[in-house]
Amino acid sequence: MNPAALPPVLDLAGTAVFALTGALLAARLHQTFVTMAFFALVTGVGGGSLRDMLLGAPAFWLHDPWVAPVIFGTALVAWFTPRRWWENELLEWADAAGLAAFAVLGTAKALAYGVAPVPAAVLGVVTGCAGGVARDVIAGVPSIIMRPEIYVTAAALAAVVTVAGSLAELPSAITWTLAWAAGFGTRGAAIRWKLALPSYREGR
Repeated sequence: MNPAALPPVLDLAGTAVFALTGALLAARLHQTFVTMAFFALVTGVGGGSLRDMLLGAPAFWLHDPWVAPVIFGTALVAWFTPRRWWENELLEWADAAGLAAFAVLGTAKALAYGVAPVPAAVLGVVTGCAGGVARDVIAGVPSIIMRPEIYVTAAALAAVVTVAGSLAELPSAITWTLAWAAGFGTRGAAIRWKLALPSYREGR
């Protein structure tokens, strides 16, 4: 699989969604537009940048003329629209779509660079989750990965299906579609029915 053949629309769509979540967190904290744009940038490219650094590849957003404009355009949208428009399940569903897309893309790119299946899946999970973690750490708020709510599990499922499709030599488009649907569906079920993993209890 040629890394250049990976669909850039997945990167842009996922970047825009995660950038919006970063911008809205800054809005919730009543920050300036500069801080909002910074949060959008960190959240939007954090996972992909870490992925590319670990792969020894050029950071995807430094060589794509659309990524930075999309991020700052998203920050402008967040700045000029009422926050109440976004603070509902719509943003959660959009985040679910971005999470699944980034997990698939991260895994596929790792496989394209010759990474073994299991580490490739792990890198897919990192790609999907790292931007949000960085955003929350900088903001000093509890990260979603510290809650039992199903989130990382959805990214992991998308990554595993991507690896399985690659090993089965399915066409890339079919593999990516199935993997995205699996991740998005799992996260969507968690949003719809408030599904969560059991927490550790002392004395089991």
